Amino acid sequence: MAFEIERKFLVKGDYKDSVTKSDHIVQGYIATLGPKTVRIRIRGDKGYITIKGKSNATGVSRFEWEKEIPLGDAVQLMDLCDGGVVEKVRHLVPFAGHTFEVDEFLGDNSGLTVAEVELRSEDEVFDRPSWLGEEVTQDRRYRNSNLLVHPFKDW
Repeated sequence: MAFEIERKFLVKGDYKDSVTKSDHIVQGYIATLGPKTVRIRIRGDKGYITIKGKSNATGVSRFEWEKEIPLGDAVQLMDLCDGGVVEKVRHLVPFAGHTFEVDEFLGDNSGLTVAEVELRSEDEVFDRPSWLGEEVTQDRRYRNSNLLVHPFKDW
């Protein structure tokens, strides 16, 4: 079993000069049961299925199981997703020994840009780039599954 330990932040400045890779991502949810989700994702030319569990009390750690699946299967499974999809461009930005995943949302979530950093432990200290803004790890509004139901344009 794998646990994901990550923190999420709003982006307040320009990071684009440091981007090393970008991918278009489309994702939908087969099931959203409270804090637990089953997600289908197409990232570039690859498909994935992901199961996420409930976050712990700090909101930083949660169970995550992800497997790559054939792209054709992911396309077909998108038909089972309720409520549409979330689209974004993910930029990888290395900084001081970590890679920040900066998501620029599209569609109904345009104007929202968040950055996530995966950590080895909840108390791991990491350097923060100057473009990193307010931490929103515990704010459920910023979860992708929530952005599908309550898009940024409606806030």
